[in-house]
Amino acid sequence: MNILLDIGAFLATARAGSFSAAGRDLGVATSVITKRVKRLEEHLDTQLFVRTTRRLALTVDGERLRPRLQLLVGEIEDTLATPNQQDAGLTGALRIKAPTTLASMFFGDICAAFQAENPRVKIEIVLIDRSVNPLEEGFDIAVGALPQSYAYVIDHPLCSYPRVLCAAPGYFGSRRRPKTPTELVGHECITFHTIGTTWTFQMETSALNVEITSNFTANDSRILLAAARKGLGLAILPRFLAQADLDSGRLEEVMPEFPVEALWVKALVPRIKMNKAVVAEFISYVRRRLSAGIPDQAIPAF
Repeated sequence: MNILLDIGAFLATARAGSFSAAGRDLGVATSVITKRVKRLEEHLDTQLFVRTTRRLALTVDGERLRPRLQLLVGEIEDTLATPNQQDAGLTGALRIKAPTTLASMFFGDICAAFQAENPRVKIEIVLIDRSVNPLEEGFDIAVGALPQSYAYVIDHPLCSYPRVLCAAPGYFGSRRRPKTPTELVGHECITFHTIGTTWTFQMETSALNVEITSNFTANDSRILLAAARKGLGLAILPRFLAQADLDSGRLEEVMPEFPVEALWVKALVPRIKMNKAVVAEFISYVRRRLSAGIPDQAIPAF
């Protein structure tokens, strides 16, 4: 039993970034966490963390062992879990990571509908606007549209995530409209923080990457929409978010003959978590709800 407590302390510390934060997460004193981690290091005969006055970082051995121990803990938890009774309906808990805009505009509604149909399921949604390794950060499912993948984690494509290059008509008052992606050089651009300043456009037979200059960046697409409406520059926005403004003329599509590379909404699931019936059923449910893709207007424009 001690070894399981020690492993849990190590994983909580790696996830939280400090002994004190891990103690708060587990509801024990910081000294208990440090004692358990030290005991695990002695058992494994290796150092798991590099300790300084400012930060706590995993060593090479810590990085190597973390996903393996996370899988081991997951297998033990699933083995010891009470089996679902067929007549009791679906049970279990889901801890889900989702991006802010996706969750607030439509994915949150899907989660709520799933829980309403399965009232014995407990759902926790954490909004994070970056790519997350669900195995390392303690999620059953991480939903997002960024391309990153991780070891021991399965990618489940859900639907396409079309995007559009657009700007307010007033932005072009004294500027020449770009006719090709290479003419974006010199234009003011509004960027999504985690995507960066490389924009990719679809050509007839290939893709074209263009380095642009950003004058405004954020990690929430609705902030970028507000900036585009103000005429601050060109922005690549999710089509479902921009469609109402495109229809009203508040924004206009730029270079539609060179479409922006589409992303895919996907669910990242630790391999061991697919053994949980509630996880598999949730993935199937989301796929059914998104079978027709993301609606062009998930909520009315604000």
